[in-house]
Amino acid sequence: MQIRTPGVFAFCLLTWLVPPLPAQDDVSTIRSLELKWTESYKQRQVDILSSLLADDFVITVENGATYGKTGYISHSAESSVHVDVAEMSDIKVRMHGNAAVVTGAYHERGDDDGKHYDYHDRFTDVWMKSEGKWQVIASHYSVAIK
Repeated sequence: MQIRTPGVFAFCLLTWLVPPLPAQDDVSTIRSLELKWTESYKQRQVDILSSLLADDFVITVENGATYGKTGYISHSAESSVHVDVAEMSDIKVRMHGNAAVVTGAYHERGDDDGKHYDYHDRFTDVWMKSEGKWQVIASHYSVAIK
């Protein structure tokens, strides 16, 4: 019996050099967490928001203001804001080891202190897995210039 040593060696070398494809489970998990975040924001579920955001979370919103975790959650819990629509589309998840970069489109409509608003944004979220748990560490929303 003859063993093809060069072929086996080449196969082993290729499997070592070519990084594995991102785990589909992680991509599905991140998509699910994005939707959970959006729904908990819409419903003002502070406990869920708190569990999804890392302690050093930072977000930049449409007007350029930035908030940490506490500021974002406080804003999200304001009773003067009523969110009617919060939906995401064109979601793309890119895995980088224990980090995931998510991009997409976001639409939010509602009332803020009696004034109607209707945002159509693009977003970038960065998630990190630490101790087996995914949390968002940074987020950026922007409105396209027309």
